[in-house]
Amino acid sequence: MALSSIKGFVWLLLITCMIGISSAQLSNEMFYAKTCPKALRTIRKTVQDVVKNEKRMGASLLRLFFHDCFVQGCDASVLLDDTSNFTGEKNSFPNANSLRGFEVIDDIKSQLETMCPEVVSCADILALAARDAVAELGGQRWSVPLGRRDSLTASLELANSDLPAPFLDLDGLIAGFQKKNFTAEEMVTLSGAHTIGQVRCFFFRARVYNETNIDPTFAADMQAACPFEGGDNNLSPFDSSTPNNFDNAFYSNLVKNKGLVHSDQQLFGNGSSTNAQVRSYSRNMGRFKKDFANAMFKMTLLTPLTGTDGEIRQNCRVINAPSNTTTTA
Repeated sequence: MALSSIKGFVWLLLITCMIGISSAQLSNEMFYAKTCPKALRTIRKTVQDVVKNEKRMGASLLRLFFHDCFVQGCDASVLLDDTSNFTGEKNSFPNANSLRGFEVIDDIKSQLETMCPEVVSCADILALAARDAVAELGGQRWSVPLGRRDSLTASLELANSDLPAPFLDLDGLIAGFQKKNFTAEEMVTLSGAHTIGQVRCFFFRARVYNETNIDPTFAADMQAACPFEGGDNNLSPFDSSTPNNFDNAFYSNLVKNKGLVHSDQQLFGNGSSTNAQVRSYSRNMGRFKKDFANAMFKMTLLTPLTGTDGEIRQNCRVINAPSNTTTTA
């Protein structure tokens, strides 16, 4: 076993003991070494290709994983389509007309099903794709424990209640992340995901027209992109400085009152308890990248399904037919 894999597995054991998050039977990145040896390479190559073709897709894959893990844990529930007798999470308020990257996961799953049918879970694909997407845009890689299985259920209710909204104040953000066993410091770190990606006008209109803790020139620029009426789906980057680079510009923008959505700017200003951390990250990109990798590693451990729980979906969008049997990798 490679030294990096041993270190990753030791870190998995340590952090699980410290934070009490269930990771029963999760293994290291050698999990598919015998059952699907080209799995990780296939996922990484596909992610690299799609992100090179469209930088924004890197942020979309990261967000897709986050929205999966915060609802029922990292179990690929977010990927399930609605049917006549099943309601999934895709049409929840935070996800509808917003989440992207499903076709990338479909493509990866199709390739892996050809290589090694019913072996690699959609949940593991999501976790690896998010890591590889961040790395492709300049972020630090993190170990991804493997062995998750896919859920048989989804929760529209939890998707509507458990995903932090861009309108939240600082206390609401802290409470939302604490619900998932993240500290206030880790919340600030994970918010740095907004150093990449774009957001719809609907979610930042109130801030750029009504709030006073915003740089006037920045507000005017954003108003030009987001009219007072109409244009709800117009897109603007969270980070107007370097929107396609995974760096610390998000925090530098906050110090300048250039946070695009209300919840982001709540991290800095008016004596906020998180001011010092934001300022530190704005000055030290290396610290931010390292902390982000550690926080994302912790996220990968959010209540996964393992062992005989769940299944290995053949198609990430639908639960296997009852007659199908799945194998354990």
